[in-house]
Amino acid sequence: MRLAEQTWTEIAALDRDTPVVFPVAALEQHGPHAPLFTDSLLMGEIARRAEERLGPAALFAPLQWLGNSHHHLDFPGTLSAEPRLYIDLLSGLLENFIGHGFRRLLLLNGHGGNDVPGKQAVFEVRQRHRQRKDLLLLFGTYWHLTDRASGCHPDLREPELGHACEWETSMVLRLNPSWVKGFEKVPDQERGRPFEPASRGWTMPDRSVQGHVGEPRHATPEKGEALFQVFSGGVEEMIRRMIAWDGQSWNG
Repeated sequence: MRLAEQTWTEIAALDRDTPVVFPVAALEQHGPHAPLFTDSLLMGEIARRAEERLGPAALFAPLQWLGNSHHHLDFPGTLSAEPRLYIDLLSGLLENFIGHGFRRLLLLNGHGGNDVPGKQAVFEVRQRHRQRKDLLLLFGTYWHLTDRASGCHPDLREPELGHACEWETSMVLRLNPSWVKGFEKVPDQERGRPFEPASRGWTMPDRSVQGHVGEPRHATPEKGEALFQVFSGGVEEMIRRMIAWDGQSWNG
């Protein structure tokens, strides 16, 4: 069920335990071959498929395309919200629907740079409503919601999602091949191990001159379809867990 297509009276009539999903992504460089809107295109398609599977069981807000992408600002075209502003934006989305009486809310993420501010937003909103025992506030990144992606197609070369990599490039190819330009000639870019297990502050030029991480030359539309199926399935499974939550337990 799509929020943008409902009237306010239809929203008012909903069970307040209906999960509300806020897809969030980004507009940022994706190497020399993929469109700036890659993260939003992919998140939008995954959310669309999940919404179609769930029907009236969950409410999906329109995709929020502006994300926290400061680490990509060396590359022209990238748009990024200031980190504190972005935390407040996400917090505001949650607060809006808490104010409308809804209790089960998910920030569904499609961009790695949103991970820290997104989790912070969920943390801060929960603290503001710390006396409530009936709130379920979640932040989930779509590629972390399933462990089946790496085996979803027999010819996938990369073990995990990178940036403008085989996986992302394949999914964009599945949506529209004309959006991807010259990916077959883009050289591989290793992920590396940047002082793990510590977390290093970085900008994309620290890692990649061309702005990608991975092996986009191996991408195919068929791999993209397989990835879309498994990722949208993982989103659906998470939302069904939200639906099944008993309203008070820690586990779900």
